[in-house]
Amino acid sequence: MPELTIFYDGGCPLCSHEIAHYRRLDWAGRIRWVDITRDAPSLAAAGLDLPTAMRRLHVQVADGRTLSGVEAFVALWARLPRWRWLARLVNLLPLRRPLEWGYQRFAERRFRQRCQEGACTIE
Repeated sequence: MPELTIFYDGGCPLCSHEIAHYRRLDWAGRIRWVDITRDAPSLAAAGLDLPTAMRRLHVQVADGRTLSGVEAFVALWARLPRWRWLARLVNLLPLRRPLEWGYQRFAERRFRQRCQEGACTIE
């Protein structure tokens, strides 16, 4: 069983590029990667709908909890070589609020753009 399930937008070039980088570092196979544009059943099983999942990065941890935004990134980084230091830094310093503030603005802009492209509905 994977330690994390990552729900990402495989139709977003920036997201896909970033996830491809992370996947290359998941040497131990600790993470399940779910492209939300291609796997509606996995979204539903996690209690997510497409518009919610499109708004920001979501991860589901092994105990079933779902994290999003900066919390999701920290959970991901903590399981990847070369990124663990960043997870530790965010956990040690008061960085979550400013990072979440910036991520929220970026994610909302990306969401609006993807919806204008027609990606926010399942056909």
